[in-house]
Amino acid sequence: MFDRPESGTRAVLVQLDFGQGAYSERLSEVVLLAGSAGADVVAQVSGRRQAPDPALYAGKGKVQEIGDAIRENAADLVIFNHELSPAQQRNLERTLNCRVIDRNALILDIFALRAKSHEGKLQVELAQLEHLSTRLIRGWTHLERQKGGIGLRGPGETQLETDRRLLGVRVKALKIRLAALEKQRRVRRRAREKGKLLAVSLVGYTNAGKSTLFNSLTKAGAYAADQLFATLDTTSRRLYLGDAGNAVVSDTVGFIRDLPHALVAAFHATLEETAAADLLLHVVDSASEDRDDQIAAVNKVLDEIGAGGIPQILVWNKIDLTRAEPGVERDECDNIRRVFLSARSGEGMDLLRQALAEKALARTADGEDQGGDASSPCSETDSVRT
Repeated sequence: MFDRPESGTRAVLVQLDFGQGAYSERLSEVVLLAGSAGADVVAQVSGRRQAPDPALYAGKGKVQEIGDAIRENAADLVIFNHELSPAQQRNLERTLNCRVIDRNALILDIFALRAKSHEGKLQVELAQLEHLSTRLIRGWTHLERQKGGIGLRGPGETQLETDRRLLGVRVKALKIRLAALEKQRRVRRRAREKGKLLAVSLVGYTNAGKSTLFNSLTKAGAYAADQLFATLDTTSRRLYLGDAGNAVVSDTVGFIRDLPHALVAAFHATLEETAAADLLLHVVDSASEDRDDQIAAVNKVLDEIGAGGIPQILVWNKIDLTRAEPGVERDECDNIRRVFLSARSGEGMDLLRQALAEKALARTADGEDQGGDASSPCSETDSVRT
């Protein structure tokens, strides 16, 4: 859908500081994103502004600096780690005479590379088309030509109108197919609910180690790699918890700060698996200096998909890198707050299984005893995000 950066594409990264904080972390993140898309970062342009320039986002002086970096490094792509308006993107491409993409397009491209399942590919295509629909007017001459010639003269429609109409037809078809898949997913979910199995979803910032944890728990063999958005397609496996019975554990797409709304909307069916869970294992990269902001970014997306009120256990992963000890931390109500472990080395995994068994047994007990006081200061919902 987009012109994907081929391996070896020389890219200039642009990161401006508007005073939102975590500047170095954002810059490191976009470098990883660019690498995940196959781009070779040859230069980085930074700067500080009070607000984006309405026409060029970065302002004339900074755009000239970007142009110099393009020429000096023979770059053929500029990546803004920001969301550009269609007009800003068009103006930048005309000024720089170089292809320009923003953060949203970059993330969408990585999703297109990673999607493996039929549903995942449909979701990514829908997100790309909806993103593209606002950017059809790019100043390209072929979009301005009126159909003509013998037998074709008359009002007709411009190529731009044709593109818009065909795009709308495709978007409608994709939404119909995804709705059918969503219906199938709901049927499977209801079957699990009838079996009274604890539904657990792994959530967390991208590259926090969710898939490695999922494999360690369930022996599923799901794809796991040290890269952003290694997992896009939801995978579910049954997990035996001894006397507590079974649980269904689902590995889901990783979240990221400023996740494009088009992606959240397109992956609604997949993310519903998270919103319907009984418990969220919020996997945190404990070795990251930016972990607090990453936790906040994940919780923001959870709010957007209606999963903000589901109880969480924070899984403090990668303790092998921080030399922390495996352990369990509880709150004042004796609810499990955090589990410290390493999914890669296996340290603390037994503690997580015990925590899941405890939750499963508590859920069974709650189902048998419906007379409990929901307003109790130590009710289960008080453990959310604590």
